[in-house]
Amino acid sequence: MSGRFGWTGTVLCIDLTSGAITLDHPDDDLYRAFLGGRGLAGHYLRPFAAREHTDPDLPLLIFTGPLTGTDSPTSGRGTIMTRSPLTGAICDGSIGGGLPTRLKKAGFDGLVITGRGNVPCGIEIDDAGVRVVETDLWGRDTDAVLDTLEQRLPEDTSLACIGPAAENGSPLATVAVDHRHGNVRGGLGLVFAAKNLKYLTVRGTGDVPVRDPDGLAEARRAILRLTAASPVLMGRYGFSEWGTGALYDLMDARRMMPTDNFRRTRFEHAADTGAAAIAKRYSPRAHGCLGCHIRCRRIAGTGHAMPGYETLAHFTALIGNPDPDLALLGADICSRLGLETVSTAATLACLREHTGQDFNAKSLRTALHDMAEGGDLGRGAAFLARTLGTPDTAMTVKGLELPAYDPRGAMGLALSYAVSTRGGCHQRAFSLSHEILRKPVATDRFSFSGKARIIKLAEDGLAAADSMNGCRLIFLAAGLEEYAKVLEAVTGLEFSAQSLLETGERITVNERLMNVANGFTVADDDLPQRFFTEPGTSGPGMEIKPIDRDEFLRALNNYYAVRGLDPSGQPTDRTLERLGLTR
Repeated sequence: MSGRFGWTGTVLCIDLTSGAITLDHPDDDLYRAFLGGRGLAGHYLRPFAAREHTDPDLPLLIFTGPLTGTDSPTSGRGTIMTRSPLTGAICDGSIGGGLPTRLKKAGFDGLVITGRGNVPCGIEIDDAGVRVVETDLWGRDTDAVLDTLEQRLPEDTSLACIGPAAENGSPLATVAVDHRHGNVRGGLGLVFAAKNLKYLTVRGTGDVPVRDPDGLAEARRAILRLTAASPVLMGRYGFSEWGTGALYDLMDARRMMPTDNFRRTRFEHAADTGAAAIAKRYSPRAHGCLGCHIRCRRIAGTGHAMPGYETLAHFTALIGNPDPDLALLGADICSRLGLETVSTAATLACLREHTGQDFNAKSLRTALHDMAEGGDLGRGAAFLARTLGTPDTAMTVKGLELPAYDPRGAMGLALSYAVSTRGGCHQRAFSLSHEILRKPVATDRFSFSGKARIIKLAEDGLAAADSMNGCRLIFLAAGLEEYAKVLEAVTGLEFSAQSLLETGERITVNERLMNVANGFTVADDDLPQRFFTEPGTSGPGMEIKPIDRDEFLRALNNYYAVRGLDPSGQPTDRTLERLGLTR
C-alpha cells in the first residue's frame, strides 16, 4: 500500500481474556479518512463507545500518527483513547515521552487492548515480539513500578503504568509514562485497572520509511525557522525557557487565573508561585519528548518532573495555597499514586469551598491518599458537590473538571469549553492562541463575535494535528500549510491545509456521534452557573464581568450551524453524508 510510507499498515490487537494476539491491517481509505492518532483511535472506538469501563469489550486504544517516529518537528506524540469512567463521554489524551515513537518503530500504527486478564498482568512489546505476562507489581506506586521495570529492561524501552488510584477504583486515575510524562485526563488509568493491566512496555528499533527525505528536510527547516521566531515557544519568556509555567504570570495578569475554586480570577501570591519564582527556587532543567526541540517540560534535581502550568496553578491559586513547596508535594504524591492532577486539585478546591479550611502538608497528604484508596473524594468534583448538596460548586463541563483558564476572560474559551467532546478541556480549540497569545492574529477576547466559526475551524485543525500526532504547541508558530508539506513528504500522498481541515471535521463529528450515543444532549453543552452570575476579579483597564448568557446561547446556536448540527446538537444527515459517516 502507498501508506507504507509514514504508516506501518499494522495495528496490534491484544485480547487479555483469551490471550489472543492478532494484527489488523487498515486499508488506504481508512488512513486517508482518519490519518492516525486521535482520528484512527476514534474510528476503532466508535462501535464500542457506549460500553461501560468495566466491560471487557470496551477497547483501550493507543495510536501513533503518520508523522510519529520521523524527523518531523515535535512528532514524538501519540494518543490514548477510550470512554471516560469519570464523565461517560469519549476521552483521549496526548501522550509523549518515547512510547509513541517506540511503538511506531516496533512496527505498529496502533494498539487495541480488549478483554480482562485473569490475574494482574503487563504487556511487553519488543519489536515484533509481543507477550502478556503475569506481574507481582499490583499495589505498587508508579515510581516503584517504573524503577523495577527499568532495572530489567533495555535502556531504550518506554514504559507506561498505573498506580494505586486506578487499582482502588478512582475515576481520577491517570497513566504514568516514562516517569516524566502522562497525566492523561478523564480517568483512563481506571480502564487499565478494569482490564487487570498494570503496565505496558514498548521497545522498537526499526525505521519509519519516508517517501521523500529531502522534501521532509526542507519542510522541517521551514517549521524550525517559524518556531525560532516565536516568542511564545522559543523566546526569553517562552515555553522553551520557562516550560508551560510561562503562562502563569500571563494568566494572572489577564485576570484569568482560577482562584478559590473559580470565585476569583487573580491570585495575590502569583509572584511567589509563578514560573520565575519556581525557577529561582528549584533550578529545574529542561526536558522534552523524544525528538522535540522545544523541551517544555521541567525536571527537578531529584529527577522527578516539575509540575506544568495547569498543575501548578491548580495546586496554588485554585486551592488558595501560597506555598510552592506544598504545590510540589501535591503534584509528587499524585504522580506516585497515579492521580491526574488537574481534576484532583479541582476536587480539592470544591471541598475547600465547602469546608472553608486551607490545606497543609498533613491534610493534603491525607486527602490525596483518601482519593487514591477508594474514598468518595476520589470520585471527582461533580460527585463530591452533589454529595455535599451544593452541585453548583463543581466547576465541570460534561463532568470533567475545568483547567487553569477562567472563561470569563475569553469568550472563545467559554464556547470551546461548552462544546468540547471531551468535556472541560481547553485543548480541543485552544482559543488562548488568538485571544491571549495573538496567534495567528489577535481577536477580541471579551466578544463572542465570530467565535463560533473560529472555534469550529480550530477544533478541526487540532483534531488533524492530534491525528498526524504533531504536538499542539508547535501550532502556535506553524500552521496546517507547513504540516501538509511535511505529511506529503513523509507519505508521498497529496495533502493541503483544506484537506486536513476536512479530515479534522470528520474526526470531531465522529466523536460527537459517540457522545450522542452515550446520552449527551444540548443541555450538556453548557458552563457552570457561576460564570453567568458572578464576576471575576477586575483590574486596571479591564472589567471581568459575568458571561452574558443570551450572548453565549447565540454563539452556541451559531456554532451548531457552522458545525453542521441540528438545534438539538446532533449532526444532520447532510453533514454525515458529506463526511462519509453514519449514525
